[in-house]
Amino acid sequence: MPTTDAVTYWNDLYLSRPAATTPQPNVRLTEIATHLPAGDALDLGCGNGGDALWLAGQGWRVTATDVSTVAVERLATLAGARGLADQVVAVQCDLSGSLPHGQFDLISAQYLHTTLDLDRAPILRSAAHALRPQGRLLVVDHGSIAPWSWNQDPGVRFPSPQEVAEDIGLDSATWTVERADASRRIATGPDGSTAEVTDHILIIRRTA
Repeated sequence: MPTTDAVTYWNDLYLSRPAATTPQPNVRLTEIATHLPAGDALDLGCGNGGDALWLAGQGWRVTATDVSTVAVERLATLAGARGLADQVVAVQCDLSGSLPHGQFDLISAQYLHTTLDLDRAPILRSAAHALRPQGRLLVVDHGSIAPWSWNQDPGVRFPSPQEVAEDIGLDSATWTVERADASRRIATGPDGSTAEVTDHILIIRRTA
């Protein structure tokens, strides 16, 4: 079961913001998933639901997880309103405990960062094991501090994609790193301002 502290923290955060009526997908997800054949996807930390809804609109069957009951309920409502209820299953899930059962062709972890304690390596390792052969784990992390970032500590260190892959510790006989690099883009913040940011992109494919 999700820890009360995490549920309360994230529920309070989402309740402090208006529910998004047209949540947008993450740029890196759309760039990469556009070129993949649709199948079963797992969204780790679905937030406002932009990624899950976009994937479903592209023909994917999506299991979307979040520790927040508010986020999950909002996504389920949006999926129903868009006629995507059959393609999006929104599940409250504490990823530090377990992942939803099943095998997936794409598992997406977009900016899976938090101010709370969260050991990501075992989560991402479990995700890799939940891939079907030729399935991909896509991890996109912040590689820089945007003006609107909650963490403005100039001394913060962003692990490289290669370091994240090493931390996950997968057997190269079964999983291969397809991509591990940093990429810059112009991003728009909540207040409409823009800034150049760096994304750390890691793609791991299960080969067997």
